[in-house]
Amino acid sequence: MKKTQEKQQNEQHFVFNADNLKQAKAIVAKYPKGRQRSAIVPLLDIAQRQSGGWLPRNAIESVADFLEIPHIWAYEIATFYSMFNLKPVGKYFIQVCRTTPCWLRGSDEITKKCKYELGIEIGETTEDGNFTLTEVECLGACVNAPMVQINDDFYEDLSPEIMGKMLEDLAAGKKIKKGSQIGRQCSKPINNKVGNK
Repeated sequence: MKKTQEKQQNEQHFVFNADNLKQAKAIVAKYPKGRQRSAIVPLLDIAQRQSGGWLPRNAIESVADFLEIPHIWAYEIATFYSMFNLKPVGKYFIQVCRTTPCWLRGSDEITKKCKYELGIEIGETTEDGNFTLTEVECLGACVNAPMVQINDDFYEDLSPEIMGKMLEDLAAGKKIKKGSQIGRQCSKPINNKVGNK
């Protein structure tokens, strides 16, 4: 069924909706004439959001047409950056950071907890379409490791238990707290002390 849905969306003609078209035009207007292709990343992001969190082939090509550039240029960007998804993702797109600081602080256990609770492997989506799980390189909040990004938000200072509760709450339709899950303010030391004092 997912393959059929993916095929159908790829075959449909993609057009920015009215709000996104206005936003796309405003972004392109920021660039000098002849340099509009520089708007490719934000326009692909808009197209991905409009398409439900992923970029169908027709959306990539439509953005290229909008910018009057060859389709291959848009494909090069869409396939290079990990922020673009080339197949459908779940309602909650979970990206577990696996770079050294997160790994040293237990990101493997976070990944294992997600796999166990969701019953999926890396790169898979749950049968109900709610969760997609992937691993990524540095999300940029190393001091608050381990962390995950779910859709557009960061969740830091995780443990397997905390991650399990977050998944449970999301599955129940509850909102979860963004940022540090242990009450840390920004990136302060956990005990709020600096040095040996």
